[in-house]
Amino acid sequence: MIAEPNTASNLPSQKENAVHDETVPESTVQNGSCVRNSNLKTPREKGKVRQQCENIRRSSASSKRVSRLQDGQVVEAVTLFEVVSMGKQAMQSVVDDWVEAYKQDRNVALLDLINFFIQCSGCQGMVTAEMFESLHKKDVMLKMTENFDEETGLQYKKFMAYPWILTVTWPVDMGDEDYPLIRTGPYWKKFKANFCEFIAVLVQQCQCSILYDSYLMDTIISLLTGLADSMVRAFRHTSTLAAMKLLTAVLSVRLNLDVNKHNAQRLYEVEKKRISGKRTNYRLDQLERKRKEYEHKLLEIQNMMNAIFKGTFLNRYRDVVPEIRATCIEEIGSWIKTYPDAFLNDSYLKYIGWMLYDKQAEVRLKCLLGLQGIYSRKEFVSRMDLFTIRFKDRIVSMPLDKDHEVAVQAMKLLMLMSQNCEDVLSDEDCETLYQFVYTTHRPLAVAAGEFLYKRLLSHEGDEEVQPKGGGKFGASTDQLKRLIRFFLDSKLHKHVAYLIDSLWDWAGNFLKDWECMTTLLLKNAEEGGEELSDAHESALIEIILATVREAAEGHPPVGRGAAKKIISVKEKKIQLEDCTKITEHFIMVLPQLLAKYSTDAQKAANLLQIPQYYDLDVYSTGHLEKHLDALLKEVKDIVDKHSDISVLEASSRTYYVLCSKEIAIYSQVDHARTQLIDELMGQLNQLLDGFWQKEEGFCTDAGEISRMHSVLRRVAAFHNAHDLTKWNLCDKTLRLLVFEMEHGSLPVLIILPALQCTYFSLLWQLAAVSENSPKETLFALGRELRHFSQICMHFLHHKDKDVKEKAFMILCDWLLISSHQDSNNNEEAVGLLDYLPSTSLQEKLLLFIQEHVFMEEEDESEDLTEEERKDESCKLDNLHKKRSLLAAYCKLIAYNVVEMTAAAEIYKYYVKTYNDFGDIIKETLSKMRHNNKIQSAKTLILCLQQLFQAHAESHDSSGSVDFSSASFTNMKELARRFSLTFGWDQVKSRESVAMIHKYAYLQRYVAEPLPCRGDEWQPLIWYRNSLLANEDDESSVLGSSGEWSPVGTSKTSSFKRKLSNGSLPETGQTEATRKAPEPQCASQLACAAGKSRKRLKSQEMHLQEHLTFLCPGGLRGRCCKDKIKTEEVSEEVQAEDTAEDVDVDVVGADQVILARFCSSEDSCS
Repeated sequence: MIAEPNTASNLPSQKENAVHDETVPESTVQNGSCVRNSNLKTPREKGKVRQQCENIRRSSASSKRVSRLQDGQVVEAVTLFEVVSMGKQAMQSVVDDWVEAYKQDRNVALLDLINFFIQCSGCQGMVTAEMFESLHKKDVMLKMTENFDEETGLQYKKFMAYPWILTVTWPVDMGDEDYPLIRTGPYWKKFKANFCEFIAVLVQQCQCSILYDSYLMDTIISLLTGLADSMVRAFRHTSTLAAMKLLTAVLSVRLNLDVNKHNAQRLYEVEKKRISGKRTNYRLDQLERKRKEYEHKLLEIQNMMNAIFKGTFLNRYRDVVPEIRATCIEEIGSWIKTYPDAFLNDSYLKYIGWMLYDKQAEVRLKCLLGLQGIYSRKEFVSRMDLFTIRFKDRIVSMPLDKDHEVAVQAMKLLMLMSQNCEDVLSDEDCETLYQFVYTTHRPLAVAAGEFLYKRLLSHEGDEEVQPKGGGKFGASTDQLKRLIRFFLDSKLHKHVAYLIDSLWDWAGNFLKDWECMTTLLLKNAEEGGEELSDAHESALIEIILATVREAAEGHPPVGRGAAKKIISVKEKKIQLEDCTKITEHFIMVLPQLLAKYSTDAQKAANLLQIPQYYDLDVYSTGHLEKHLDALLKEVKDIVDKHSDISVLEASSRTYYVLCSKEIAIYSQVDHARTQLIDELMGQLNQLLDGFWQKEEGFCTDAGEISRMHSVLRRVAAFHNAHDLTKWNLCDKTLRLLVFEMEHGSLPVLIILPALQCTYFSLLWQLAAVSENSPKETLFALGRELRHFSQICMHFLHHKDKDVKEKAFMILCDWLLISSHQDSNNNEEAVGLLDYLPSTSLQEKLLLFIQEHVFMEEEDESEDLTEEERKDESCKLDNLHKKRSLLAAYCKLIAYNVVEMTAAAEIYKYYVKTYNDFGDIIKETLSKMRHNNKIQSAKTLILCLQQLFQAHAESHDSSGSVDFSSASFTNMKELARRFSLTFGWDQVKSRESVAMIHKYAYLQRYVAEPLPCRGDEWQPLIWYRNSLLANEDDESSVLGSSGEWSPVGTSKTSSFKRKLSNGSLPETGQTEATRKAPEPQCASQLACAAGKSRKRLKSQEMHLQEHLTFLCPGGLRGRCCKDKIKTEEVSEEVQAEDTAEDVDVDVVGADQVILARFCSSEDSCS
């Protein structure tokens, strides 16, 4: 029988789940460890065993010559570990060789196998074996230990591998390397698969012979159980994986035995009935012996399974290492699917249910994958009622998991549960799960789309049961109406593109049935059937547009997944076929739909976007020009009827798409467009002539103002996509803006489109500049550009808020374009047309942002009425405007149009407005760091300086700075956020972090300007000496100082810990900063500061760059002009500094910045 598997696990020093994470030391030479039998009966036997061990290895190596290249030389694999790790030979032949060796001498072969498992754990120490029979049971218990020998510096573990007691000894100072299972690289990437395959093949090849000899499996199970109870992570991980795979392999043998036993039983029954009249029969006795043999083997297999499960699984499924827990859960899931008769019960299912709450996503994922295999088979579901009731709520909540893959697999599991378990999910559960079709993570949305389609939209029998009057589209019409109802009930009307994208993989054919959709829209109530309501029609038109866009573009909507995926040849072919299908259908149907819904602005705007996805060559190849005339006629009628900006922009976009010069229908569409623009300009000229002829200079009639507003909006919408320069629109609109500047009586409804038209007109003129443009034209354009900029600057102070915001947006965009335009490589044009903002303009722009984005929010919260507070749409629109204003200004900073220091004023609001504008400010900070790391770091310091100065000034009356106030806490939080933006790559952020350290050091220990010694600034000498001083000098200086206590390791770590926790040290550092340092102790200060941080490399370039930023005013000129004198550094110090050069503590950036606050306290107090 099998020895007790958990002898070592019962010891007090090795409790379950009380293991420590340690890494097994290892070496690159894998055949250096040898198994020794140290307690055989006689010395002769010991030598014989060692000799046989080596002979077995040589003989096996001769039959399985496997080689690999190592350092340019061919190395032959002579051990099981090397053969398995190389994976160059069929595993079955390797196992066959070992089985033959086992049959010759099982002790030697078993010692080789034990050595194999030890080496697979990464251990290169010595393995010693002593016979179990030579010891009493009490002595065995005392030897089950795992300790560290301080005298020899060796770690050793003793455990029982029946019939031996093994002692594994290895040095703990061999290096903290990984072990084969987790090692990366091309040589080790297949080691885990080869290792698992070896165990499976070993059991398979032994199942007919030595598997039941009560010796092989006892030893292996005892070995793996002992290793699994080790405190060393490599032993536990490797042995647990081996034990789980061993149980899986044994389970397959158990299944084969069940089949054989069943067949033997049937043959026995048949033979017994056939010879019922006879007393004895040789055939019957033979079958009886065969049946009893199978029963005995099954009993042995069951004992093996119990020993592995109780000895390894029960101790390791809650291990502190997530990989070990995941391995256990993965294997128990496969056991349940493979052998449900023994494992499909609550006694085993509970382990999977418990681990659904694991903190590691890897473990939760293995649980879900295992449950998917169980719930996918209906015959299993009926035996899982108790488990389903107990853990259903947990599974329903797991689509909200923070790990995306776990959420996706949870949704797939719920799909299987919905299909195979009746009424397991309530209506409330389903409604919650349906909403995941709107999530931004596309795999989760697609899984939710499958759940929605199969649960709600697609019902069995839809093809047979057609609604009355549905005709050939009966089933599709029913599904379409269910989709519309779901879309309207979800009340997320602007997210239809996300809904369609989620359903596309499962309901593609149904969603491409545009004939059914348009037939449903054009159908009248008199024709029979239920007519759609206005809300249903609007939703259906949005669905049509979303499906057309998805079929034509082939990529998910904005914010879901990558920008554009690489389309395969097959997908490209399907996409082209869909585009042709869309064009052929909507060329004839779209004019009818536009005629029916021409009065509805929202529906017309959505329908007008469909021609963007046409294959325009179909018009000429299919001789469908008459349908083009019908489309152009309907678009022109819509433009005449509507002044809504969305409709006008969609109409302008339609003309732009159809006016492509490469297609045959260009002349036809261009003629229609010219006629439309002529009519609009004629109306505008007529209205302007009437206005300017009035005696008062401008008419204030409401009707005429409304007509002027409508015409200007139409012209502005078309001027955005079409060049209207030949109609000389700029002079007309510019005159209106000048009139407003002089008189201030122009209505806002006219100012806004006039600003837009003038802006578009100047952009078209700027785009038309070429290499051959005459100077007169460039000078005239430059004057117009500067004049328009002055107008926008004037409108920044307009009484109307909309006008101010429009002028600000245009001015920001205009500055960005004019400062980065190349004018078709015409350098002269660039010089004449280039326009950079002046200092006064930059101040006005910054003041506008502060007043209308940050300050205005507090004022609005006080002035809003209760109705306005409840109106969420108004709040969202207002927030969107503010975000647009801030983004426009931040682009000027990111692209160096305005001074980078202006960002300091923006950064002040990073924490306070993080929910509304945090992403914009963070992106600006990232762009600035990409442009100039040093200047970006200076801007961060400037921001914190200004905040602290304002904080100190607000407490001047009290005479001290309050470090517990909310404002100071916000400053600390802002410094922490700034430090996080540097990331964890110390090499990339080295320059900026080094600059912060240098600046903080000089400001921290030089509270007031000090005189120069000769031609050098005294603080510079102190700083340089602190970088070059060695640790011995630091200790002696600090020890001899009477005023400053030594800065030890404990105090330094304590100081770092307090800063990392967000609070300053209460004593020591703060008290020291309250005393102004005298010149004679400045070097001691420098050394004290240098000891608490790693020394930075002294660089002349960096010091020169920061002198102008840090030197006193009287010394700044001299220090900038003179060359900085540096002392010669010894080779040893240079080597030391080079070694420590890249090891800059990025996390300490916020600590240095906070320490800067303490130094500022000196000057304030």
